[in-house]
Amino acid sequence: MSQQNFLSDQFEAHRAHLGRVAYRMLGSYVEAEDAVQEAWIRLSRSDVAQVSNLGGWLTTVVSRVCLDLLRARRSRREDLLGPEAPDLAMDEDDSLFPGREMLLADSVGLALLVVLEALPPAERAAFVLHDLFDLPFDEIAPIVGRTSDATRQLASRARRRVRGATTPARTDLERQRKVVEAFLAASRGGDLGALLDVLAPDVVCRADPAAVQLGGAAELRGVDAVAPAFVGRARSARPVLVDGGLGAAVMVDGKLLLVLLVSVAGDRVAAIEAVADKARIARMDLVMLD
Repeated sequence: MSQQNFLSDQFEAHRAHLGRVAYRMLGSYVEAEDAVQEAWIRLSRSDVAQVSNLGGWLTTVVSRVCLDLLRARRSRREDLLGPEAPDLAMDEDDSLFPGREMLLADSVGLALLVVLEALPPAERAAFVLHDLFDLPFDEIAPIVGRTSDATRQLASRARRRVRGATTPARTDLERQRKVVEAFLAASRGGDLGALLDVLAPDVVCRADPAAVQLGGAAELRGVDAVAPAFVGRARSARPVLVDGGLGAAVMVDGKLLLVLLVSVAGDRVAAIEAVADKARIARMDLVMLD
């Protein structure tokens, strides 16, 4: 077996884990796949003969890629799920939070993703890597560019925000579902006016390569571009929970063809991601809504 084939096999063995890490950090399947692909590119160009823990090495690479993406996103002010949370002056020790199992159980929920979107990039990375993936702080510290103690404080601040905000966000799920259902009804009925009302003025719609092959655009920005693209397009779509977040499943002849990941801000749809890649859909936790 060639070295490249060996690396490819090793990478595939870790791909699912890397995808979970990237999605928790970024909250976007499209960007998560980009981050995982970038990790493969870096692996294929690196000499890892002396690396004893390839999984750890890949996790570090993906985390750094995600952190760069979060910082770039923040600099472009493209946060779509809510205003930045205020800074907290005081930190708390890990020993004060014995209920981490609750956070793990809710790790893919909408409530957590909403809160994570408001965290500064370094806090988000520290929290995700430590609380959701059990990485020690001394391994996270080089990723976020802090000391181990400072990294512990980052995770502590993030944890306080998460614990204080997940319950209100969870109770908001039903309201957001109504927005998604209004969007699907407007699309299904070909009602351009209703689409213009339910979509945010700066709405962004992205599609993965498989969805583009089905006739979608890779990216559309602004309500005037997005609304016409969905006129009459949701006839086979139904609301669904995707890893705890809201979305829509497009079924054709009883088979799942496409998943739409929908982000809601206020009473409007702020972002849509179209995912048609079968392998990525297979990794989603989908729950059809009545």
